[in-house]
Amino acid sequence: MVINSGTKISKILKEHPDALEAIVSISPKFNKLRNPLLRKLMAARTSISMASKIGGVKVEDFFDKLKPLGFEIDTAYVEETEAASMVTPDFIKNLKTENTVELDVRPILDSGGDPLNTIMMNVNKLSSQQALKIINTFEPTPVIMILEKRGFVAYTEIINDNLVHTYLYNTNGVKEIKAEIKNDTAGWEQMMAKYEGKIDEVRVEKLEPPLPMMMVLEACDNLKDGRAVYVYHKRIPVFLLPELQDRNLDYRINEIADGDVRILIFKR
Repeated sequence: MVINSGTKISKILKEHPDALEAIVSISPKFNKLRNPLLRKLMAARTSISMASKIGGVKVEDFFDKLKPLGFEIDTAYVEETEAASMVTPDFIKNLKTENTVELDVRPILDSGGDPLNTIMMNVNKLSSQQALKIINTFEPTPVIMILEKRGFVAYTEIINDNLVHTYLYNTNGVKEIKAEIKNDTAGWEQMMAKYEGKIDEVRVEKLEPPLPMMMVLEACDNLKDGRAVYVYHKRIPVFLLPELQDRNLDYRINEIADGDVRILIFKR
């Protein structure tokens, strides 16, 4: 496989079983790739060039580690892909300071909260000329995934390994994004009885964002016919629910206590 600075990490990991250890050895900052969910979250959107910036290393460090595994290096493409990575979308080029709404979600995460609802509230307040600038320690992939399906454009700047700026811009005049909650406790017992002995449990109540949403969606992607996903959560994941509907999945919610929510997800 021929690689260059624009090659996605996910393609490299898929190509060779030893590529993960090779990349992790480049910098301790890549240790999080050992987590399968974080690996899936990060690798598909991250190129060698982006990863080198995150890890504070050089693109050539990746080449040196991957070449012994049989990867062919296209060094002539380095400058070209670096230049391409600097190209910004038109909405960023034309975005005025007064039309940029900043939202720092790091305090929410530090307090153990989930910033998704706050982000969506701010998105719904945007005017046609405004963009939301999210200040975070990682790229908010679940938010981008939800909004891109609804006509938004996203642009992410990796400032360093602990600071990421993500811009969200409404290109199609999408109106307020709402998530309807179908909290059918009565139907809960009926569906639990239907799927008794055919349940795949997923515990996300102690995980930090964005892992809960990504882990639930991962389980849903692997859901076999006739089975259901049983989720242990600490809150109703409001903006996960439209994603389930988009995937032709149905659900029931049971709020057992404050901080203890159970969700049963199954195919329609």
